[in-house]
Amino acid sequence: MVRYLKGVVLRKGEGSFLLLVGGVGFQVQAPPPFVQGLREGEEVAVHTHLQLKEEGLALYGFPEEESLSLFELLLSVNGVGPKAALSLLSALPPRLLAQALAEGDVRLLTSASGVGRKLAERIALELKGKVPPHLAIGAKVESAAAEEAVLALAALGFKEGQARAVVLDLLAQNPGAKAQELIKEALKRLR
Repeated sequence: MVRYLKGVVLRKGEGSFLLLVGGVGFQVQAPPPFVQGLREGEEVAVHTHLQLKEEGLALYGFPEEESLSLFELLLSVNGVGPKAALSLLSALPPRLLAQALAEGDVRLLTSASGVGRKLAERIALELKGKVPPHLAIGAKVESAAAEEAVLALAALGFKEGQARAVVLDLLAQNPGAKAQELIKEALKRLR
């Protein structure tokens, strides 16, 4: 099984990229935010999951091992395929997704495109207690500034779950941030 690759990005597509490793090109599907951050000609290392499908092999790549672990954990849920798992990993940073899974936060899980309430409830039910503790530590940070920023973003038309995910991630990076700073940075990420 292919678990790790390091090579040069030859070409980027929507949700995938071509990685040249030792003269062999691998088509790697990945969360769109990760793919967007890559530059053609740049060397990159990815943690991978190889899946056998009816149409052939599919290779999925992630920038860190935590994302790979969460991807595989999500695939263990009945009804969750690679598309839904990638959508969750695109919508939520790994540690925030792990926290949402550990706590069964359906509202946060539904912030991902293509993940409805029923699927989010199934994921929360089946994965409750199965998330490795080291993945979810310290992901939940609340403050008055965070709540104010989430409400402001929701008033601007963003999904509350998605706004909360972005604001909590920003707050974890800068715990002393004021609501205005959080809103400004969140808008950059959400647009």
